[in-house]
Amino acid sequence: MKLQFSKNDFPANSKIKENFVLEFYDEFEKDTIDTEKWLPFYLPQWSSKEMSQPQYEINNGNLVLQITDEQKPWCPEFNGNIKCSSIQTGVFSGEVGSAIGQHKVNPNCVVREKQTTAKTYLPQYGFFEIRAKSLDTQSNVVALWMIGFEDSPEKSAVICIFEVKGCNVLENKTKIGYGIHKFNDPKIKEAFYEDDFDIDVTDFHIYSAEWTPEKVVFYIDNQEIRTIKQSPNYPMQFMLGIYEIPTETKTEKDKIYPKKFEIDYVRGYRHV
Repeated sequence: MKLQFSKNDFPANSKIKENFVLEFYDEFEKDTIDTEKWLPFYLPQWSSKEMSQPQYEINNGNLVLQITDEQKPWCPEFNGNIKCSSIQTGVFSGEVGSAIGQHKVNPNCVVREKQTTAKTYLPQYGFFEIRAKSLDTQSNVVALWMIGFEDSPEKSAVICIFEVKGCNVLENKTKIGYGIHKFNDPKIKEAFYEDDFDIDVTDFHIYSAEWTPEKVVFYIDNQEIRTIKQSPNYPMQFMLGIYEIPTETKTEKDKIYPKKFEIDYVRGYRHV
């Protein structure tokens, strides 16, 4: 059956989901990021909390993560000139000078700022969804993914609920990334996909995944797009962000700042 997507904003889902209990949600109703739910930085162990803090606004109950023109790269030592505004629900690192920490963006990563272990939301299995608007600028990427806490190296797989590269956004279709990255988990096989969908991602759409001990099922606008029959077996945290990767291909739109990734809500449910 061919998937049919709304040509405009897809409406928000009810918070009530049969066979699930809502245990994490953010409707972004405060003036600032709720630090009881989110840690306002991106992998700070490889740079610092100050260098990796996000640029953002909250407007009309929507979180708008931004890349600004004057913004500095978050980790020039290990990640070059990439800019990032991202938030997460856990953090872990070893001592300064060690290579112990979450999600090495470069095999040469070394801890530059030791982090106090924090866990605001680390589910193992459940149903997770986001309603958000992506953007179509060539150099930008937006995503919601889940990473293993990585307090031991094998707990490092990623469930990518959705990822949109602006260069993959066309007028009537978009190539959307989703799936599972194995990283250092020997029990997981790489299963990441980039598929074309007849969808305008610059409107609001819902991206979600159901994670069970046996499989991960991915959805767009409540329609199943793929089932992957394997599953990380340890708690994972949210990573929600916008990135800017330097590119030689720049449209007029690429020169306009700030770049905006607009999020209506994020929800996490556990199975009944």
